[in-house]
Amino acid sequence: MKLLNTFLLITGIFLFIGIEIARGQTSENPKKYVVEAVKINRDVKLTGTLSDPLWKTASSAKLNFEIQPGENTPAPQKTFFYVLYNSDYVYFGFNCLDSSANLIRAHITDRDNAFDDDFVGVLLDTYGNMQDGYEFFVNPYAVQGDAMRTGNNEDPSFDCVWYSAAHISDSGWTAEMAIPFKSLRFPSSDKQHWILLSLRNMPRDSRYQIMWTPIARNNPCVLCQGGTIEGISGITTSNNMEVLPYAMGLQSSMLNNADDPASKFENEPIMGRIGAGIKYAPLPSFVLSGVVNPDFSQIESDATQISINNTFAIFYPEKRPFFLEGADLYSTTASIFYSRMINDPLASVKLSDKTGSFSLAYLGAEDRESPFIIPGEEGSDFVSSNLKSWSNVVRGKYNLGNESFIGGLVTTRNFSDAHNYVGTVDWNILFAENFYFTGQAGASNTREINDVSLFSSDRYLGSTSHTATFDGESYTGYGFQTDIMRNARDYSFDLNLVSVTPTFQAQDGFITQNDFRQINLWQGYTVYFDNSFIEKFQPQIISSAIFNYDGTRKSESGAIDLWAQFKAQTQVWVKYYPVQEELFHGVQFGKLYRTEMSLYSAPSKEFQISLWAQIGRLVYHEDTPQLGRGYNATSEITVKPTDRFSFDFSYAHSRLWSFYTNQLFFDGYIARNVMVYQFTPEIFVRLISQYDGFAKQLQVDPLFSYKLNPFTIFYAGSAHNLTNFGDHVGIRQTARQFFIKLQYLWRE
Repeated sequence: MKLLNTFLLITGIFLFIGIEIARGQTSENPKKYVVEAVKINRDVKLTGTLSDPLWKTASSAKLNFEIQPGENTPAPQKTFFYVLYNSDYVYFGFNCLDSSANLIRAHITDRDNAFDDDFVGVLLDTYGNMQDGYEFFVNPYAVQGDAMRTGNNEDPSFDCVWYSAAHISDSGWTAEMAIPFKSLRFPSSDKQHWILLSLRNMPRDSRYQIMWTPIARNNPCVLCQGGTIEGISGITTSNNMEVLPYAMGLQSSMLNNADDPASKFENEPIMGRIGAGIKYAPLPSFVLSGVVNPDFSQIESDATQISINNTFAIFYPEKRPFFLEGADLYSTTASIFYSRMINDPLASVKLSDKTGSFSLAYLGAEDRESPFIIPGEEGSDFVSSNLKSWSNVVRGKYNLGNESFIGGLVTTRNFSDAHNYVGTVDWNILFAENFYFTGQAGASNTREINDVSLFSSDRYLGSTSHTATFDGESYTGYGFQTDIMRNARDYSFDLNLVSVTPTFQAQDGFITQNDFRQINLWQGYTVYFDNSFIEKFQPQIISSAIFNYDGTRKSESGAIDLWAQFKAQTQVWVKYYPVQEELFHGVQFGKLYRTEMSLYSAPSKEFQISLWAQIGRLVYHEDTPQLGRGYNATSEITVKPTDRFSFDFSYAHSRLWSFYTNQLFFDGYIARNVMVYQFTPEIFVRLISQYDGFAKQLQVDPLFSYKLNPFTIFYAGSAHNLTNFGDHVGIRQTARQFFIKLQYLWRE
């Protein structure tokens, strides 16, 4: 405790000094930047060269400011952009001059996979509330990338239909975008006033970012510092209709007993499946959509994560298109809604409405195989089931402007004789230029499934009389999380408080831990360098303490963290824990000294590398826990020998042995290789191979993909699972699947 108290004293001094520094800092207020959109009477022919005569009539502006690594310094290369519109599209053109065009980084790749290249882009806040906006990017080969921005967070899973073209020349490169108004949501008014940020990304010896408007580093609200598009009027997308039918066929084969290599390998009959989704927008601000017999199969399986010695459920990102669309609407500080908990829906419906500053969203789904996460103090349990449930998710949000909002989220999950209801309020308030007050608070009411054969455990929910067993109990729980933070040019901090009672559950969310109270304090000070091999340096101090609801201290830690950004797009990070204690299963472990470090570097367009390692004293989380020492390490190398071919190899290794006897607790690895050849931005072939050294399983997945847009697609591929059964048997295929899928987007 003395060491922790000393660490907290130093932390407090650091916080006091930082606040004093903050008093003397103010953010810039850039002047107004306006570009007038010129109306045209026909569609622009997209060639990528700005050759259509209509571009000569467009309003133009220049990207003058280098915001990274420079701080609103003159741009190193000239960039001009142009804006046009007609009744169906808004058009953006870019002329990117480059005195060293041979250094342009560009690859022909799948959409949303070119952010390491040169690219240009626009950010559009169509409601002008400085809270959320669309992001559209294109690289020199016209490869598209899009995302949805909410505050300072970007969601790259967002996809919509738009068009692009680009061309590389000896003097640089040019690009054109045509964004349908049908793909955007905006106020139902005659005249539009949109916030616009226009940027160019140039990865060279540094990652240069050039903007139309200056961006003050002491102002965390990026959308607040954009310019505006004026002149767009008389547009509408009323009665917009989309239909998305699909058809797929598959044939599966597998061993009768996956654990017995001598069992019969049986081929199942070819199966087909059809379904359709529909989306109707009677107004630009209101959308209703639904699916019947949806295809929620994943073309790419989840990359296996090392879960050994981890007592909590592992998070996997959502990949299913229906749930990805509009996912930002349901996002909150705590993961109260996690769409993958709707596992196998028969049908689902969504609606959303945005009127002025208020937005409302609803999602409902009937799930045929409902899973459960039962959170706990020291671990969680995951239960699969074939139970049917109906989930409802309602989200309301009122934007106060400048990233500030207040919102609410309600989820309900009903079974025939059980339920889980959750209601929360969340908020984000930006004040005093760069301070945030953010958080979420709510309650849950649960009536358990009454079926001990489905899940039985001797674990109690904290010190209550309730057990984790599915024995039909009813209980109510509460949760609360809040942050007071400063996000500024030099000194930043985040004071975080969390409190979750032992009986709080969110069955439609990803809540894996309860029965704890936690306090965290992070502080960092950023130093900038001009004309140096080092661009930024940030020392950080992190302290944390966790108690259960009985007041028992479960863990405490203090860490010193150093982060630096160098030339050659290289980042280095090192963290050391001089204070780390943990109480697990009643056994107290102290002096858990350990070091973590990482490296990322992209010195050329052909090569990237990332490394992460953790080494030191670790707790072996078993029923009888022991002190161990070991390491966890991951590495990833990406090689792109040509503009069309990429090779990505990742390797994760984990090893732990007894601190006292050197007894080996576990030692294993996961290796994954992804090879892609991209014929055009729409067509590629890919081979994924992965070996899990813990399970001794090999997975091989070849795929052919044709993607006219994010929704009109054709896939043909297969998946092969093999297991190494040992010396006497060797490797045997345990499962195999062939599949084809065709999906077509029809828009009116």
